Amino acid sequence: MTLNIAVIVKLEPDFSEGSVSYNPDGTLNRAETKSRLGAHSAIASLAAFYTKVKYGGYISICSMGPPMAEIALQEAQSISDADELHLYSDRLFASADTLATAEVLKQGIKKMNTGKEMDIVFSGHRASDGETGQTGPQTAWKLGFTFLGNVIDFSVDLNNRYIFAKRLVALPGFYDIVEEIQAPLPVFIAIDPSYKPTFDTISLRLTSGRYLKEAKERAVNYKSYLNVLDHKKLELDPRLVGLPGSPTIVHKVEKIPKARTTRSAELIEGDDRQGIINSVTKILQLIQK
Repeated sequence: MTLNIAVIVKLEPDFSEGSVSYNPDGTLNRAETKSRLGAHSAIASLAAFYTKVKYGGYISICSMGPPMAEIALQEAQSISDADELHLYSDRLFASADTLATAEVLKQGIKKMNTGKEMDIVFSGHRASDGETGQTGPQTAWKLGFTFLGNVIDFSVDLNNRYIFAKRLVALPGFYDIVEEIQAPLPVFIAIDPSYKPTFDTISLRLTSGRYLKEAKERAVNYKSYLNVLDHKKLELDPRLVGLPGSPTIVHKVEKIPKARTTRSAELIEGDDRQGIINSVTKILQLIQK
């Protein structure tokens, strides 16, 4: 018995490059901004990989976006050893809010792996270019799956089809509360950024090494695993996707001004004894003030 696993990923601007381009109206110019697989999407892909290694499974990865979003799918495949890739790309999907995006993702997930029902759907905590964290829960709601957010660890009982998860819970005045929860499959998991898989046996480490090698080989030829679907192939009602299906109205987008830098840095080599003494002296003087 193996698991049928789906992962939702997103192509996001690479803000670390420092070359983000904006249109005159303040919106992001994606054509001139370098993009890559989102950091939270990478963690979701890693969680799917862990599940495949430990329990066995068939992984399908999907993303909604322009043709260039296949870059994110390729990177996610190199992490997860995905068996198939889905890109939902159509001009009708443009300007979609989270609810319209969830409609596309829901329909796409239903068509993964020849229409087999998913056991676990993974997504990241949020996207760096949106920060709403709503697409995952909304997709889970549309699928009718139990939603588990901020998951930091999990295990699966294959025989009884249950998942046992640990998730972070925020309560006023309390921090780092971990809730343990049990839920029947299928479930939708939004993985927490702090999640780190542990391959704690020799068998798991050997299996992970074998799958990771396979993942790198598959990613080189990712196009042979790629399926591109538009609204017709997904059998979507045009009124429920893109701008027509988006109840969210963005009144105005403003570029946040960059604050002036008031700090300076001084590099001191490890063998510069006097430089170290001078730096420590300055620090002590600041502390005494």
